Amino acid sequence: MDDAFIEIASVSKSFGNVTAVDNISLSIRKGEFFSLLGPSGCGKTTLLRILGGFEALTDGKVMIEGQDITHMPAHLRPTNMVFQNYAIFPHLNVEQNVAYGLRQQKLSREEQAEKVSAALTMVQLEGFEKRGADEMSGGQKQRVALARALIKRPKVLLLDEPLGALDKKLREEMQIELRMLQQQVGITFVFVTHDQEEALTLSDRVAVMNEGRILQQAPPREIYERPISRKVADFIGQMNLLDGVVDSVSDKVVVSSVALGSVTVDANRQTVRPGDRVTLAVRPENLSLSNSPATGGLPVTLAASAFWGNTTYYRIIPEGAEGNTLDVSQQDYRGSKNSGDPAWLCFDSCDFLLLKD
Repeated sequence: MDDAFIEIASVSKSFGNVTAVDNISLSIRKGEFFSLLGPSGCGKTTLLRILGGFEALTDGKVMIEGQDITHMPAHLRPTNMVFQNYAIFPHLNVEQNVAYGLRQQKLSREEQAEKVSAALTMVQLEGFEKRGADEMSGGQKQRVALARALIKRPKVLLLDEPLGALDKKLREEMQIELRMLQQQVGITFVFVTHDQEEALTLSDRVAVMNEGRILQQAPPREIYERPISRKVADFIGQMNLLDGVVDSVSDKVVVSSVALGSVTVDANRQTVRPGDRVTLAVRPENLSLSNSPATGGLPVTLAASAFWGNTTYYRIIPEGAEGNTLDVSQQDYRGSKNSGDPAWLCFDSCDFLLLKD
């Protein structure tokens, strides 16, 4: 990448016989909100700690703005880190916690007070200077940790699942605030999370990790709409994954599946031949149900339904394909919603993705 600000080149990290990070290379732009997304144990936090200087890598190189920082100690790097537990000092008040980041700078009291005030204004905590650590909510502690990390204006802010300890409503509110803050300060954010919705909401780009490797890195919409493998498709959001076999290949690929019969799809950058086993992937919101066979839909049986407020999810069994189920997300299905009732499944084959693994 020509405009790379952070370069991670062939980085590996092993703990004994366990490889936590396996030959990862990626580039991050200046001012970008970049997320490392994956399940627990996939290596994302280890990679973040390598970037921050808290873990020594086994192999590879790390550069920021053209400077090799591979062996530079953490306190000399142009980075700062917000930890999952915030690391708020319980014996210090808000002002003292935030000012702690300035301890290595020889500042007058006036200069320090000015910087602390600006940092607290940035995170909307004006007037909380004297409040004790035990008097703050989870969201307020998270803001204090951000203010302390940002007060020195690092070139890169590293965030290790900083919203993980918050309840759902507060976490959603803080997602918006965190994105607005990042756009306000213009600092490069590298964010670790296992929450797919969080990564898609916040990020300019997302790297999906598994078993120490990056499976795909792309903007959130591309990750969601065009996953390149079954593992990515299965991890990001809800996805129906159907086993199939390639019947023929021309401009399109004809795939036979037990659940849906013959489906004609785009190749989706996959190289396949007749007889290859493949996966057909389709989002629940790209399927719909009808209560009339006149639509020409595929006959199915309702197995279960779940009301989710803004939509209802239906689990269905295609006729003659017992043991195969599909999930449909729909707001306006007006047929019977009882288990065992018939319905008809409607879909457009252009909404299906062809995946090889």
